[in-house]
Amino acid sequence: QPPKKAKKKIEGGSNVFSMFEQTQIQEFKEAFTIMDQNRDGFIDKADLRDTFAALGRLNVKNEELEEMVKEAPGPINFTVFLTMFGEKLKGTDPEETILNAFKIFDPEGKGHIKADYIKEMLMTQADRFSQEEINQMFAAFPPDVSGNLDYKNLCYVITHGEEKD
Repeated sequence: QPPKKAKKKIEGGSNVFSMFEQTQIQEFKEAFTIMDQNRDGFIDKADLRDTFAALGRLNVKNEELEEMVKEAPGPINFTVFLTMFGEKLKGTDPEETILNAFKIFDPEGKGHIKADYIKEMLMTQADRFSQEEINQMFAAFPPDVSGNLDYKNLCYVITHGEEKD
């Protein structure tokens, strides 16, 4: 008689919903629904293209969309979408890690960075920011009157979300 096949344990499999709080799952569901432009329950290249267009980014290259879709193990339904986010967010930077990243630009430990300096770094290093992304960041986190960016506050909002009154 043939040997019994070992059942493969799927990392995060059906347990993906236990990785997130209910409110987070709801937010992911809303994002999924927005991205599933044709409402067929799956996100495909056409949905991604339409989502980018809705965000004002036209002329997205086909290769770029294919790369995104290829990150999934198969058709992207909500469970796959959630699993992909779970994998991306696993071990994501807690506040301490993000703070440490900013501290590299603040050797004197002042708790703030010159806005012009961080803008230059973000636009010229690694995954470069566009002028639009810089504008969005400074709109959300305006530098103070001296032109300094309070990165401790920025890190707090990134990791905890903004408190809504």
